[in-house]
Amino acid sequence: MTAKQDTIIGNARLVLADRVIEQGWVAIADGRIAEFGEGRAPEAAEDAAGDLLMPGLIELHTDHLEMHYVPRPKVFWNPVAAVISYDGQLATSGITTVLDSLRVWREDGAEDVDGRAGVLAAAISAAREENLLRADHFLHLRCEVPMPDVVAEAKELIDRPDVRLMSLMDHTPGQRQFRDEVKLRDYYRGKGGGMTDAQLDVLFARRFAYQKEYAVANTRAIVALAHAYKIPLASHDDTTDENVVDAVNDKVAVAEFPTTMEAARGLHAAGIDILMGAPNVVRGGSHSGNIAAVDLANEGMLDILSSDYIPSSLLMAALQLPRHVPAIDLASAVRTVTKTPAEAVGLDDRGEIAVGRRADLIRVHVARDLPVVRSVWREGGRVA
Repeated sequence: MTAKQDTIIGNARLVLADRVIEQGWVAIADGRIAEFGEGRAPEAAEDAAGDLLMPGLIELHTDHLEMHYVPRPKVFWNPVAAVISYDGQLATSGITTVLDSLRVWREDGAEDVDGRAGVLAAAISAAREENLLRADHFLHLRCEVPMPDVVAEAKELIDRPDVRLMSLMDHTPGQRQFRDEVKLRDYYRGKGGGMTDAQLDVLFARRFAYQKEYAVANTRAIVALAHAYKIPLASHDDTTDENVVDAVNDKVAVAEFPTTMEAARGLHAAGIDILMGAPNVVRGGSHSGNIAAVDLANEGMLDILSSDYIPSSLLMAALQLPRHVPAIDLASAVRTVTKTPAEAVGLDDRGEIAVGRRADLIRVHVARDLPVVRSVWREGGRVA
C-alpha cells in the first residue's frame, strides 16, 4: 500500500462515477479516499458482504427539517432537537451532505414555519458547533419573490458561509406548479387543520396583490444579491418558454422541478441542470399532476434528483432509475444523487469514489428491491 490506511472496506460492489466494479475495495486515510481497486483487498478489510459501496448522497433541496420543527399545527419543537432528529434521518437514508432548504419569507395565515429561517439556521449552527451532526449541512435559501420582506430577510442570512444555493420561487395561484388552482386549494385543505374556501379566497387575493406589487423588483434584487455573493441560483417550477428565458437571463445553475416538457427542453438546451423529485420517480409521477421525472430521464434531460419531502426516496429513486430507463446504468443513476449535485453547488471535494476525494461513503444492502443503508462514513468516520 502506498499510504497509511485508517480503514479498508472490501468485498463490495463499488459504484464509481463511470462504472461499477463488481468486487472491489476502498482504502481510507486521513478522511480521504487513499486507494481503491478490483478483487480482494490487499490487507485485512471490513467485509461489505457484496453490498453496494457508493459515495454519500448529496441533497440540494429538502424542506423536511420543517416537519421536525413543526410536527403538528401550532406545535413548535425545540429547534436544535429538531435539527438533530432530522439529521439522523438523513444519515440513515444515506445522505452525507445536505442543503437545508429554508423558507425565506413571512406570510400571515399561511404556514406556521414561515418566517423562521433565522431560527432554524441558528439551530443548525448550534448543532454543528457542538459536533452533534452526522451529515455535512449547508443552506439553501428559498426566496418567495412576491413576499414584501423577502429581500430584507435574505440579506439577514446571505453572508453566512454555509449558504450554497438560493432559489427564485413564486407560488402565486394559477401558474407554475399550481397552474390548476383547484390542486392548490386541495393542497391547503389537506395541510394540518386545513383551510376553508373563504380563507383560501382571502389568501389567494393577497398573493395576487403581492405578486403584482413586489415580484418583479424582488426578483431583480435576489438575483443581484446571489450574483454579488457568488451563490448559485435555482429557478423553480419553470413551465413556459418565458420562464426559461427568465432562467437563462438570471444565469441560474439549476432548474428545480420544471412542470412541462416544453420548459425542460428549453432549460436543457441552455445547459441548465434539471433537478426533479425522487418521490416523483418512486411514485411514478408528480403529486401535482405535472411532468413525470422518468419521462425527462427517457429524453436525457434529468441531471439531479432531490428527496424533497421524504429523505429515503433519494436512494430508492436512484436505484430504480435503470429499471425505468434502460439507457441509464447504475453508475449514471448514482451520479444524479452524488457527483452532479455536488458540482452544481461547487462542492468539488466529494460526490465520487476517486483518490483524494472526501471519504463520504455509504454501504447499501438491497432486499426485495428496497435499499437499506447498512453503514455511513463521513470523512472516513463512521456516523451511522
